[in-house]
Amino acid sequence: MARLKRKMFSLYRWREKAREVGRVIKLPKDVRTEYFKDNFGIINTDPGCQAAVESSIAWLCEAQDNNLFGDGGVADTYSLITGWGPSYPETTGYIIPTLIEYGCLKGDEKFLGRAKRMLDWLCAIQFPDGSFQGGVIGTQPLQPTVFNTGQIVMGFAAGATKFGEAYRLNLVRAADWLVKVQDADGAWRKFESPFVEHGDKTYHAHVAWGLMEAEKIEPGRNYGASALKHIQWALSHQKPNGWFANCDLNMPSQPLTHTLGYVLRGVVEAQLFSPNLEFLKASRLTADAFLDVMEKDGYIAGRFFDNWRPAEDWVCLTGTVQIAICWLLLYRITGDQKYRDAAFVANRYVRMRMSVNGPEHKRGGIKGSYPVNGYYGTFAYLNWAAKFFVDANLLELQVRSNESA
Repeated sequence: MARLKRKMFSLYRWREKAREVGRVIKLPKDVRTEYFKDNFGIINTDPGCQAAVESSIAWLCEAQDNNLFGDGGVADTYSLITGWGPSYPETTGYIIPTLIEYGCLKGDEKFLGRAKRMLDWLCAIQFPDGSFQGGVIGTQPLQPTVFNTGQIVMGFAAGATKFGEAYRLNLVRAADWLVKVQDADGAWRKFESPFVEHGDKTYHAHVAWGLMEAEKIEPGRNYGASALKHIQWALSHQKPNGWFANCDLNMPSQPLTHTLGYVLRGVVEAQLFSPNLEFLKASRLTADAFLDVMEKDGYIAGRFFDNWRPAEDWVCLTGTVQIAICWLLLYRITGDQKYRDAAFVANRYVRMRMSVNGPEHKRGGIKGSYPVNGYYGTFAYLNWAAKFFVDANLLELQVRSNESA
């Protein structure tokens, strides 16, 4: 009976695949090319960290120049079906620190100029209460959103550090708002994005990281305390195996690697901000769980059930590089080489699934899913994927350089 069931399931999968192919061949050539390339397992040679970073930085610049409304933000995606999208305030916020870091590293003012243009645009669209909208420009409803505001705080913190007083007031207004709307137990339940399922969100740990950065710029305004209160709340939702409940946009029973990456980064940053054995233990618990589920080539499933069984067979490339960043940060904290080695493998996996050649809208872009028809950022390149990809590879270059020295 079990054998018959397996055979029937296999036939079902083949039938679904045939239907999918039938739909894909009616789509534009770019879609067909990437679909068949990915699904036949055709991958590129590893271009190395440096070439990959340069290529993805160039893609982010293209995304800024080609956003749908011609403003100073970064287009959320390049869709293989519809082209460039509108600017995304949330992700533009945390792309700013990446461009500033890269501009300083290269000694190139043009990247710093791009970061300033993003900052000035965000200043222009900030709500009177200090908050920022959810979603991309042009979406409705237009309402304040905690998560997006937290990510933009990171941009203002980096801007205030590099460029001085110009962005300090905007930083304070946004961070004050986050502290004001936080619940007594440390969670943020009010002003949730209108584009996600309602309920508690442990991935708001990434908002807490934004407040940690604000505390460094404007100490004594309760930003750090509010951030750590939220991290403590998030840890109350961590299972003994490292999995986090309430950690997805719309499917909390099987969270994305991307949103698990958000909460893990928040806990790791809490450890860096305020060293604490509890934070270190919790971050290693989740980081070690990801070590166990990653395959030898760097494959990590896009979603996981609470026992760490994969819920999907496609890869969330964004989440993969986010986890790689956390592993490298933990390597710096602990000196445990298993984190360094795993991060190098994960980064290489993603590098071999991007291209440093081809048309500008694809060169250096990072797909939402691998294969491209997976159910996260389907048939699209995502600006936040490129941002975290650059961060992960810059960090790998730093680690390799330090070890060589």
